[in-house]
This record gives sequence, structure tokens and C-alpha cells, in this order.
Amino acid sequence: MVVGTDGMLPLPWLAEPLAAALASHRGHALLVHGAAGVGAMPFALVLAQAWLCEDATATGARPCGHCGSCRLVQSRVHPDLLVLLPETLRRAHDWPLSGDKAEGDDAKRKPSRQIRIDEVRTLIDWSTKTSARGRGKVAVLHPAEALNVQSANALLKTLEEPPAGTRLVLTAGDPALLLPTVRSRCQRLRLPAPAPADAAAWLAAQGVENGKVLLAASSGRPLDALALVQAGIDAAAWSALPAAMAGGQAAALGGWPIPQAVDALQKLCHDAMARAGGGPALYFPSERVPAEASWPALVAWSLELARIARNEDHPWNEPLMIDALASQARLALAAPQGGGDSRADSRRSFVTLAP
Repeated sequence: MVVGTDGMLPLPWLAEPLAAALASHRGHALLVHGAAGVGAMPFALVLAQAWLCEDATATGARPCGHCGSCRLVQSRVHPDLLVLLPETLRRAHDWPLSGDKAEGDDAKRKPSRQIRIDEVRTLIDWSTKTSARGRGKVAVLHPAEALNVQSANALLKTLEEPPAGTRLVLTAGDPALLLPTVRSRCQRLRLPAPAPADAAAWLAAQGVENGKVLLAASSGRPLDALALVQAGIDAAAWSALPAAMAGGQAAALGGWPIPQAVDALQKLCHDAMARAGGGPALYFPSERVPAEASWPALVAWSLELARIARNEDHPWNEPLMIDALASQARLALAAPQGGGDSRADSRRSFVTLAP
């Protein structure tokens, strides 16, 4: 997620916004906003690495990747870089935070999805200490939407008037979800999605076949497309999903986590609605999506999927839920039969899935 010893950026499409940020950003607080799956976290880390880089011959276009500071960032032990992530992301990315307990000390507690006030207080205390290497200090908070009300309010004074030499980089998928008092204290930088051709070329370099299909599945977000492949969902499996769901084949969703399965089915529902209205599909190849489904049945299905998505933390029995999701997909995608009330039939089937 940072520039390595080869001097290469982790994601090639970050070069232009990185150069723009290094050339124009002079404030102490920067809010980087862009869609999830575009690379906001790698961008924030590379920007921090560039600010801390000690190579006097660097052009400023990117960090050098080989000086002492860059190597400390690569090792995730730079004393002047603090990265605040929700506990779930810290575990996923293996990024340490001072004061973390060993996993065995609190194994029964569910990892937090928030950046908590104690962690913000750690940042505040860290920011008051002298820079260890003399290049200033940088704190990265990702994603800023994970700040709860208490932690966001605790951050405000440091965000407005940090100690000399301290910079803060916040990332957000949707700045509107942040407190206005947080947004108003930051300069903004929009991180655009890469061009489709660039994203497809990058996916091909990662060994992903038919990346255009997975980019469509991921709304053009290459990191999300790569995550699908890493989860065992290739372009062929994605393209086959509409027909499998129209046939009620639960095996097509076998092994999928419930949130991921629901997300895929919501996209299929969207595309089925588009096809029923005479438009093209967005997430799946249009020719693979049934075009004759009943509109009332699709609406009922959409409402039920939204209800399940709101309860993604519920302790579902995954095999039973997958079977139920496949059954309701088959019902919703079926061509309407004369004389029946598709809407009533659909609702009777769907409503029992909500917790």
C-alpha cells in the first residue's frame, strides 16, 4: 500500500492526484474523498510517505522508496506516522497501533468498526511529541466515516490547530457523512476513479481475466474487482449468476458471505428492473439478465434485500439464508403468470427472512 524499494506506486492511477497534492496542498488537514475501491487508503499512505521522505534529491513527484524514512514506512514502524483504522481494518491489514492488546487477550470481543475516542486520544497525545526524524509528523485516519460522534468531537481542536509540523490526512467515501465541523476544518482533494482502460490493464497485470466484466460488477472500482477474484468470484461465475438465480440454484452462492451475496443480488435486482423497463443492465452482461420479470415482484424483492442488508450483523444461519435468497430470487425473476398476484405472492415469501 506504499511505495516500495523499486520506487513504484502501489496503484498507477495515483500518480496524477499525488503530484497535484504535493504541488498544491499546504494546509495541515486534508480530506481525500473518493469511491471505495479506488484506493483512498493507499493514496493517503503514499502522500504521508512523500511528506516524510528524506531523499534530498527527490523530485517531489513521489517518495523515493529507499531512504531510511521510506523503509520505516514500508515496515509500518515509522515513529512520525500514525495510522488510525477501525479495529476490523487494522486486523485485516495487520497495521499496529500503540496500546493494542494481543488478539488472545480479548479474543471474545467483537472487533470494532469505529475509530473510538481512546484511539483519537492516542493521536492527540502522539501529536504533541517532538518529531523523531525531523521531517514533521503525519496522521492518517481511514475512513473518517468510522469516527463516532465522541471521537470526531475529540479530534476537532487538533484538526483545527495541530502542533507545529503535524499534518492530518482523512479519507472518506462520502464527505456528507462527516460532521460539518470536521469537513469545515479540512482542505479537500477528490480522488477520481481510473479510466476503464487503465483499470482493466491493471487488473490484467494482476492476473485477472476478463476484467471488464468484474469492473462492471464493481461500478468501475478496480480494488473491489480484485477483491471479488480473491474471494473466488471470477468473470465466468459473475456472468452465470443471473441464470443460476433465475433457476433458484443456491449452489451458485455457496461460500459467499451473506453481505456479499446480498450485494450481488441487489445489483441483479437493479439490472432486472432496468431490463424490465427496456433499458440495459449495469452490473451484469445485459444478455444474461432476464427481461420478462414482473415489476411488482422485483419491487418486493428489492425491499426485502434492503431489509436484510440493514441487518447484516444478524447471526444468520448462512446455508439456510443462502437457500432462502436463491428461492426468492427465482420467484422474483420468473416471468409473470396470468391470473396471479405476483406482488402478494412475492411478499408472502420474502417477509419471513427479516430478523
